[in-house]
This record gives sequence, structure tokens and C-alpha cells, in this order.
Amino acid sequence: MSSEAGQQHPLGIYYKIWILLFVVSFFSYMVDYLGFQGFWRWSLVLTFMVVKAGFIVAIFMHAAWERLALVFTILGPPVVLLLLIGFMAVEGSYTEEARFSRMGHDRDAVALTPSDIHGGGHGGDEHGEEEAH
Repeated sequence: MSSEAGQQHPLGIYYKIWILLFVVSFFSYMVDYLGFQGFWRWSLVLTFMVVKAGFIVAIFMHAAWERLALVFTILGPPVVLLLLIGFMAVEGSYTEEARFSRMGHDRDAVALTPSDIHGGGHGGDEHGEEEAH
């Protein structure tokens, strides 16, 4: 009878994954070096992060050699949480856009100054100053 508990994996695969992780990390650093901004920056950074995490979980945590039920048990909840976070982000953007369009404001033109936040801009009478007649 052969037991999978004592099974040794070839060291070559670990070396290849290490090299691959360094290459993916290099591409991740190049995103900053080349000055990507906005959507492309974050989508590339998150993509490289997920790729590196996937290799680490699959090879170094031996998920690639586990039963499929165990893999789903370990990876299922984080995937569901990421989906729910994505749904909330989409809903939040929709709600924000709906509020701005309903109130009739231009989204980029709405900016508060410190006097708006702290109640200033009312002619100086909020501090008990009275006009001399």
C-alpha cells in the first residue's frame, strides 16, 4: 500500500515556481516603474497578486495534490467573499451615481471647503459678532 502522506514531490517544480514568482514580481514592480495609473494600475497589480497567491497555494501549500473537495473547502469561502465585495462595489457605485443625478449635481463639481464643514461662510455672525448699527 502506498501512502500519499509520505509522497515526495520533485524539487524541480519548486525551483521553477520560485523563478516564476520572481518573474511575476518583476512585472508587478514594472507597473509602478512605468507609471501606470488608474484602472490599469490596479487591475494589473491585483492580477499579478492573485497569480502569485495561486502559485503559492497550489504548489507550496500542496493544494495541487489534494482532493478536489478539500481544495473547494479551502478556496471556496475566499472566492465567495471576493464576489460579494465585487457586488458591493458595483452597488455602491450605482447608488453614488444615482444620488448625484437625483440631486442634480455635477459629480466632479461637488467639493466641500473647510468653512462648509465647520459652518463658516455665514458672514461672521456665527461667533456671536453683531453688526454695528
